[in-house]
Amino acid sequence: MTPDAKPPKRAAMKLSDFDFNLPDDLIATRPARPRTASRLLVATPHRMVDAQVSDLTNWLRPGDRLVLNDTRVIPGRLFGTRTRPGQAPGEGVAKIEVTLLSPNGAGQWHVMAKPLRKLRDGDVITFSEKLWATYLGRDDDQALICFNIEGDDFDAALAEAGKMPLPPYIAAKRAADAQDNEDYQTVFARHSGAVAAPTASLHFDDALLDRIAAMGVGLTHVTLHVGAGTFLPVKVVDIAQHKMHAEWGHVSAEAAAEIEATIAAGGRIIPVGTTALRLIESAATAPGRIAPWQGETDIFITPGFRFNITDGLMTNFHLPKSTLMMLVSALMGTDRMRAVYDHAIAHRYRFFSYGDSSLLLPDRT
Repeated sequence: MTPDAKPPKRAAMKLSDFDFNLPDDLIATRPARPRTASRLLVATPHRMVDAQVSDLTNWLRPGDRLVLNDTRVIPGRLFGTRTRPGQAPGEGVAKIEVTLLSPNGAGQWHVMAKPLRKLRDGDVITFSEKLWATYLGRDDDQALICFNIEGDDFDAALAEAGKMPLPPYIAAKRAADAQDNEDYQTVFARHSGAVAAPTASLHFDDALLDRIAAMGVGLTHVTLHVGAGTFLPVKVVDIAQHKMHAEWGHVSAEAAAEIEATIAAGGRIIPVGTTALRLIESAATAPGRIAPWQGETDIFITPGFRFNITDGLMTNFHLPKSTLMMLVSALMGTDRMRAVYDHAIAHRYRFFSYGDSSLLLPDRT
């Protein structure tokens, strides 16, 4: 959203409006294979159809445009040992888990550290023979650390020592393994920086992308580095009081031109994933208009939001009481999304990052 734009007035809503009961066995811990074998629930204001991702072309029209987030997930979960300078060997030792959030320059990173209470300024956390970091302090629930190396050396050491940062609801059930290096990355990932995958895009393979392009649907790439804040729970009763974590994004001049040309020609803009949607709505300047954009966005989309660019959305099934549930409710309506999720649970769709997907078409055009 542009700095001078005024957000529309929104009806007061409570966190409980976005809650639902999800059976634990519907939480997917591994993706479907092949990727396009995942189920796809197509929902319009008056209809729901059970399909598969491989059927996606049946619901697209020549002249439409999919917007894809080409961020690349880094192996940003690290397990290390804390030592305290000045103490005897074996003293002041503790196990620390670190998840990278965002770089701060000169080898410094904002991270989530567990347990944060065990860290003091100057502590050294060793992750491998090549990679360690010094704890510099904390900012609310985040820690600031400084690694011993930067650039290509850091990337290489991180690739050796780091694990894919699986979401908490998967990590609680199993540890990340080598298969996740492929499964938790999109086939079109280009720009490294995310600590969570744009999961709706995990359903695509090259063959499906070729079929989509061959039918006359455009494909536009944008970049939003998804942060771990996407998994943080909303803790306030009045959702208007929730503060979103900022994420870095980029919409190129080429991407903006492609999107505007599609809109002018009467095609639909359908972002793949809430991350792509949040980014293009952040870059929107007016209904049907979007400009090249780069920076951090903390846009918070809840019912009452006025969509300037988005005509539909492909997205996975989200956590109860999450900001993502609020976003899809803004697009389709809260009552309609309750019905969609009731259908998905009753028909045993698989939920969350490695789960099935939905195609939401609110008939805006």
